Parts: sequence; structure tokens; C-alpha cells
Amino acid sequence: MNARGTPGLRRALALLVGDPSADRAVPPTGFTARLTVFTAGAMAFLAVFAIAFSLATGRLADRWSSELARTATLRISAPADQADAQVGRALTVLEQTPGVATARALDDDEERALLEPWFGPDLPLDTLPIPQLIEITETAEGYDATGLRARLQAEVPGAVLDDHTRWRVPLVAAAERLRTLGWVALLLIGAATAAMITLAAQSALSANAQVIRVMRLVGARDTYIAGAFVRRFTLRSGLGAAIGTALGLVAVAALPDGSDASGFLTGLGFRGAGWLVPLLIPPLAAVTAFFATRAAALRTLRSQA
Repeated sequence: MNARGTPGLRRALALLVGDPSADRAVPPTGFTARLTVFTAGAMAFLAVFAIAFSLATGRLADRWSSELARTATLRISAPADQADAQVGRALTVLEQTPGVATARALDDDEERALLEPWFGPDLPLDTLPIPQLIEITETAEGYDATGLRARLQAEVPGAVLDDHTRWRVPLVAAAERLRTLGWVALLLIGAATAAMITLAAQSALSANAQVIRVMRLVGARDTYIAGAFVRRFTLRSGLGAAIGTALGLVAVAALPDGSDASGFLTGLGFRGAGWLVPLLIPPLAAVTAFFATRAAALRTLRSQA
């Protein structure tokens, strides 16, 4: 190991091992210790859900964008004696349209399945004027929606083309905003953690003002005293964040699986390598505590001088 790397290693070991003399300035137990561990754990627990929410909404936006971008629906409303003829003409037009990969008319069972969530399973389709739906899948190049609408209007008067743009774009935009809000919430959680640790460090410094005064009389410098506070609060925050992260991962794993279609948020969770992202929370919490405690300690010690 070169000489340049030795001081960094020495500082890292000092942070982990500590100095018994300086550690006496920091209470090993008590209110500040419990507050630091609890705050770091609670914020880490919330951070796991913020990350899961952001990743889930990102997947939702991508799925909506990819699945709905190349699909469209043709709705045909016509008298019963003309419905079959108009459906046949519409299918012929679609087969002749460049950019349309497939087009098929939905049968009664498929239409009943689409309407079942709103009207129940016993919907009498044969007695209700339900439009005939045709499912359209486009190619990667796409088709000319304006030209297709003009031709359908001329040849199939009862046909209405819905390319999903009207409601797909707002849905994708909403999912993107939710993802952004999730990351903003994560930043707020980090800021709140830093604020709470700062308050706890200031409280510990104030409670040990007399001990700090004695250490100064025997020649201890402020950076030496602050190092004890930095070490204790960094380790406490890392421990609390590790506990909170573990509990958060267990809670996320206990959520309903995404294959369950009974609810909108059943897909909330991690997928694949996404499970590794929350493992960054404990070291980030420790780094946040390190800088927050160091700044608070040096500022408070200067004010007590």
C-alpha cells in the first residue's frame, strides 16, 4: 500500500474503532442514542417504499406506453340487420390498410368479459345495443390514423376508430409524475434524516458540555471531540438504517403479487436486480449522518468556546 492511501485507511479504522477517551464525551445510551437509531430505521423503512413506488410506477408507465401504443379499437354501432355487413367491410378495410398487422372482431364472451367489472357477470348482450368491437394491432411502422378514419367514414358509417391516444398519453404522463414524486419523497426522507440526526447530535453536545469543557482544559481539540460524536452517530444511523431496510424489504415482499389483478397497486414491489437498490440505503444513511453530525458538532463546539 502506498503512503498516500495510508491516512485514508487510518481514518476509516479510527471511525470504526474509535477512541475510548473521546468516546466518553458521547453518551452510549439514552435519549439521543434511541432517537438516532429509531429515526434512521423509520426513515429507511419509508425509503424502501419510496424506492419501490418509484420503480413500480416506472414499470407501469413503460408497460402502458409499450402495450397501448400499438393497439387500437374500432367500435361499430349499427342496426342488427346491418351489423355483420359493416363488420365485414371494416375488416376488409383494415386488412388493406398499410401498417395494420392484425384486426379481429371480439366475440360475445370477450365483450362480456370487458363489461363484467362494471355490469356484473350476467350481462344479457343479446338484449342490449352493445357496439361490436374490433381489436387492431399495428406494425412497428404504424398506420395513418387520419386517412383510415376518412376511409372508414366513407365505407363504414357506423365505425369509430379509437387509437387510445386520448387517454393513453395522460395515463403515461400521470405515471411519470408519480415516479418523480417518489424520488422527491426519497430526497425529503434524506433531508429529514439529516435534520433529526443534527438535532440529536446538538442535544448530546449540550448535555455533555461540562465533559467537553474538561477535555478542552487537558488539551483536546474540537476536531478530536467532534470525531467521537461523528463516529457514534454514524454507526448508530447505519445500524438503524440497516434494521429499517430489512423490515421494509420484508414488508414489500409480503405485498400481493403483481399477477393478482384485484387491485391497482398489486404490482408495487421490486423485480430482479431492483431488490439490490434498497441495499444502498444503510451506507447512504451513514454518509448522511457523518456529514450532518460533523457539521453540527463543529458548529456547536465553536458556539461553546
